[in-house]
Amino acid sequence: MARGHQKFQSQQKNAKKQAEIKKSKGHDQKAAAKAALVYTCTVCRTQMPDPKTFKQHFESKHPKSPMPPELAGVEA
Repeated sequence: MARGHQKFQSQQKNAKKQAEIKKSKGHDQKAAAKAALVYTCTVCRTQMPDPKTFKQHFESKHPKSPMPPELAGVEA
């Protein structure tokens, strides 16, 4: 087991290594946001996070197009 100065050097080396791992991994906000976009508009291919937003989008942007079957039971 390391003691004294050798222990301190080992701790510093480990802390530096852990910081590099954490920095390289990080939190990718773009990937998280993209994963949350589940519903895709069949007309314009815009992605939305939930069916309520999807229905509101469809009613406002594509009023003449027929409603997709997945939006049949969703309340706006």
